[in-house]
Amino acid sequence: MAIEPKADDAGSFVRVGIVGGGFIGRTVGGQLRAAEHARVAALVDIDEGTLESTGDALGVRPDARYERYGTMLDEEDLDAVLIGTPHTLHYEQVLAAMDHGLHVLCDKPLTTNLEDARDLVARDADREETLMVGYQRHLYRAFVEARARWLESGRVPDWITAEISQDWVDRFEGTWRMDPDLSGGGYLYDTGSHLLDSILWSTGLTPTAVAAEMEFVDDDRRVDGRSHVTVRFEEGTTASVTCSGETPCMREHIHLWDAEGATYLDSKDWEANTLVEIDAESGEHRPRLDQRDLPNKAEAFVSAVRHGEEPPATALDGLRVTAVTEAAYESARAGGEFVAVDPGDVALDGRLS
Repeated sequence: MAIEPKADDAGSFVRVGIVGGGFIGRTVGGQLRAAEHARVAALVDIDEGTLESTGDALGVRPDARYERYGTMLDEEDLDAVLIGTPHTLHYEQVLAAMDHGLHVLCDKPLTTNLEDARDLVARDADREETLMVGYQRHLYRAFVEARARWLESGRVPDWITAEISQDWVDRFEGTWRMDPDLSGGGYLYDTGSHLLDSILWSTGLTPTAVAAEMEFVDDDRRVDGRSHVTVRFEEGTTASVTCSGETPCMREHIHLWDAEGATYLDSKDWEANTLVEIDAESGEHRPRLDQRDLPNKAEAFVSAVRHGEEPPATALDGLRVTAVTEAAYESARAGGEFVAVDPGDVALDGRLS
């Protein structure tokens, strides 16, 4: 549903409340503050110091800073919320925003529970407001081009290899990311979520079964530091996905192959991904990529809200990733056997079984 944005002396704008003043709240909140048609109107965080520092950074007036999410929703005149809190809190916070008739930009993963993800997809289908998931690679030129070369052209990869690595375990020791009651898991559910989403979104493939081996960093075997995931697809493709949160620096590689050649998507140190096309004679082609005409995450969300457009990353994208991720954890804890994925959770038409 397109909205009639509220207006002040600066023009029309979408009023956004920020939920969580940590990294996502600051970075995407900063994008929202800079966006032409958005205003950061309120902020909520349970930590007094974060509330003050992020509130100052985003220009939130002192009387619009809250320690309770429900109080902000009840007292502020908002159009939308940005949810940048620990993963397991997303579901209830999205529901609360929906109950208030608000548009939602929720950081990834959408949820860490399959039933919750199904519920949000079903609710989203009955609403006119926007629900967008924070998978920013949908807005990277390399992935937009890769999607055009595969999904949109009808080309189906035979074999996919993917890897992402960083110093995640050491960097986040002692934080909520190491608490499975807040994170929902470990490195696969955190950074690895981007890798799984990138494969699913670029190809449109339908996962049927997942097997995984994981090295856990906790005694309860809930927080993985490393994982090796194999995904089988209805179309006959196999993907091998490796995630390590125990390397000294960041690298990302996604390679998609068929009989005509391959598409390589690579990144280092969180820079925008490069794109290389490999032909059947082993020739390499590097198309010029221009990111300037693509919006950032906040701009894309605001545009979807204002114009009633489908957002770049939907609730269904979030469900597809959760379905594969949950199957991977189930497999790893059961000794690495393949676990079936319900086709109703991953079909692109969005129908739930």
